[in-house]
Amino acid sequence: MHITPKTPEVRVPRLVGLMAMDARETARARGLFLNAPDRPDFHLTVVDYVVRQYPQPGAEVPRDSMVYVWFDFGLGEGGGGVREPRVPRPPAGGLPRELDEPGRPYAVTPL
Repeated sequence: MHITPKTPEVRVPRLVGLMAMDARETARARGLFLNAPDRPDFHLTVVDYVVRQYPQPGAEVPRDSMVYVWFDFGLGEGGGGVREPRVPRPPAGGLPRELDEPGRPYAVTPL
């Protein structure tokens, strides 16, 4: 009877928010491989930030597993989107006028 040794499992680290070079080092330190489907030149990518990953952080995977990271949001995901028109709209009429110094605004002058 031949028993194969079980590959030790490791937890996937959180890579979202890390720069490419830091994500590679973090994965390598855990015994994981990194792949970026949206970057064919991933090995040259240095300062772009990871925006999503699979598997999710905390998942247990066998050592030497592949973790996928993306540096751009896909169509319809994330991003700022259109921010105009703002609701509620700003009041009409321009800037409010500057008020006089505190005191009696309607002082009566004697005749």
